[in-house]
This record gives sequence, C-alpha cells and structure tokens, in this order.
Amino acid sequence: MKKSAVKKSAVKKSAVKKSAVKKATPTKAAAKKAADPKAAPKKATIKRSAKKRPVVREDESPWTDSELAEVRTELHSERERLLEEIATTEEGLADLIRDSGDGAGDDQADAGSKTFEREHEMSLANNARDMLEQVDKASARIADGSYGVCENCGKPIGKYRLQAFPRATLCRTCKEAEERF
Repeated sequence: MKKSAVKKSAVKKSAVKKSAVKKATPTKAAAKKAADPKAAPKKATIKRSAKKRPVVREDESPWTDSELAEVRTELHSERERLLEEIATTEEGLADLIRDSGDGAGDDQADAGSKTFEREHEMSLANNARDMLEQVDKASARIADGSYGVCENCGKPIGKYRLQAFPRATLCRTCKEAEERF
C-alpha cells in the first residue's frame, strides 16, 4: 500500500504542473486578443478615408466634390439610357420572333434576313446589358472607394481618363496591352 500511495502523490504533482502551464496559455491569448481590437480600428479608418476620394495619379489633382458629382450624374444618365435601349431592343426582338411564325412558304433569303435581324437585335441587347453592368460596377466602385484603381495592375487609372470614360476599369497601359492581343 505504501507504494501505491507514493504513485498517487506523483500523479498529483504532474497535475499541478499541467495546471500551471494552462494558466500561462490563457494569459498569452488574452494579450493577443487585446492587441487585435487595436488593429481593427486602424484598418477601418484607412477604408473610410479611401471611400471619400478615388485614387489619382501623382501628376493629377485630387477629385473634387463637383467632379465626383459630375461622374455620378453621367453614370446615372448612362444607366437610364441603357435601360431604355434594352427595353426597346427586347420589344423589337419579341416582334421579330412573333412575326417570324413558322416560316412556311418564305423564300430562303427572307428566312436568312429574318435570322440575321433577330441575331443583330440579340447582339444589341447583350451589348447594352454588358455596358449596364459596367456602369453599375463603376457606381459600386465609387461607393466602396476602389474607383480609379486599375483592376489589372492596381495602379491609378487616371482622373482624366475616368472623366472621359467613367466606366473604365483599366489604366491606359493595361488597356493598350489588352487591345494588342
């Protein structure tokens, strides 16, 4: 019995050592948790400052409120125009499909021209939808502060390029490289 009592006391000592180690671990974790909340507000303030003004190149002046308002207005009017164009094109496409009927008795040239017209209308509608998506993305980039940053290289697109073409997502260099291929 004396031997088993000695073994029990040895087990108790190791248990005490484990509890001491456990106390040290939460202290380190608590220190890390305390550091994390301090880092989070710094990131949030950086994002807020980015939302106020789009990025510009070094040789350009920062965006003014009136310039941003002008770009927003242009994007909004372009959006309205595209929605009208899509509606008109889809009406024309529906008319072409309805008028085409079964094609019985039509000349082959008539059937070919109707098919060409239908494909042309579909192409116009798809192009308008693509441009509408670009307009919506540009508006979202203005809202989230990423407007003016090239999607390819991450460098500023350029204020003058954006004023001329507000839907631009690539800087001039990346756009030229894209068009070469």
